[in-house]
Amino acid sequence: MDPRHRHRFDELLESVLDELPPMVHQLIEKVPLHVEDYPSKQVLATTGVRRRSELCGLYTGIPLTERSVLQSGTLPDVVTIYREGVLAAATRPDGRIPTAELRRQIRITILHELAHHHGLDEEELRRLGYE
Repeated sequence: MDPRHRHRFDELLESVLDELPPMVHQLIEKVPLHVEDYPSKQVLATTGVRRRSELCGLYTGIPLTERSVLQSGTLPDVVTIYREGVLAAATRPDGRIPTAELRRQIRITILHELAHHHGLDEEELRRLGYE
């Protein structure tokens, strides 16, 4: 990935995070947010996604709605944002990436993946406009 795109993306990500409500920041303290350029081959195989630019983010963990006191020794919950996927989602047909659209896609991706932590599935998120 072009370092200019990475730098611009990371600056916008920080800006979007700064604008999110305190409640979201409290969630991010419990569910760390990682940023990677693109998903690994293993992640693509696990999720069934064919092209790495199609995946914007991934929640890894056990949703709050499915937790039990019987579960122990599990890995911590994590939200991963994939720069390449978010950039692809924000790209216009003419190849431009408007800043406002990139900010919107970053925000949607963060909230979408945090919603999975709370047990919302893809259909519920589609109905809410977070697809």
